Amino acid sequence: QVQLMDSGGGSVQAGGSLRLSCEYIGATKCMGWFRQALGKEPEAVALMISGGMTTYYADSVKGRFTISQDNAMKTLYLQMNNLSSDDSAMYYCAAETDWARCAPRQNFRYRGRGTKVTVSS
Repeated sequence: QVQLMDSGGGSVQAGGSLRLSCEYIGATKCMGWFRQALGKEPEAVALMISGGMTTYYADSVKGRFTISQDNAMKTLYLQMNNLSSDDSAMYYCAAETDWARCAPRQNFRYRGRGTKVTVSS
């Protein structure tokens, strides 16, 4: 059983930074961060597969966001820099235990409750 507890969202001005954290319990094949803005479909923002051997970033966040993992603390992070209003969304940590589902377009079965990010211009 995988349990995820995400946190770290908040309100920030454009150009600012936030770091999201996700404490997890259980063994996973891949983990990552998704976001869903109001009225939009969820999208994968950053994924880490095989403990970091493979990472994925959405084109819109490349060069600004960094996903990382602290195995000792069992915590996944998303460092978000140079934020813009387009980044405003509910962000949630997600994980999978099935290799076949470890892809950006898949709906990961395990999710945190989400943490809201609001960027004002």
